Amino acid sequence: MCHSTHESCQKSDSEIPVCGCSEQKAPRLLQPFILLALKENESYGYELIEKISGYRFHNSPPDVGAIYRTLRSMEKEGWVKSRWDTKGSGPAKRIYKITSQGEEILHGWAITIRKRKEALDQFLKTYQAYYEKLSKRERR
Repeated sequence: MCHSTHESCQKSDSEIPVCGCSEQKAPRLLQPFILLALKENESYGYELIEKISGYRFHNSPPDVGAIYRTLRSMEKEGWVKSRWDTKGSGPAKRIYKITSQGEEILHGWAITIRKRKEALDQFLKTYQAYYEKLSKRERR
C-alpha cells in the first residue's frame, strides 16, 4: 500500500491505491507499441510518439530518446525499415514501416503480453482479496 503524500496517489474504482509516482517504467514494452503503431500505418518519430501516448500505457509521454533508440535497434534487427521523406515543406522526415519479420515479432509480443496479463490479473485478484481483508480488519 502506498503511504506517499503525493497528490497523484489516489484510490481507483476498485479501491486499490493507485500511485502514479511509483509507476514502473518498462522501456522494452516500447517495442510492441511501436510495432503495433507501424502495423496500422507507416509513420515518423514524432507521430509515433503521439500514437504511443494515445495507448495510455504510461501517465506521461514516452521518452523521445528511447523511441528513437528503439527504432534504430529494431531497424538493425530487421523488424522495421526506414526511408527519407523529402516531400513537402520543412525538414526531411525518416518514415518507418514494419517488415514481415517485425510482424512476426509483434505476434510474439501479443502472445507474451496475453500471458503476462493473465498473471497480472491473478496478482490483482490476490491483492484485491488481501486489501479487502485488511480494510475489514481496520474497520473493526
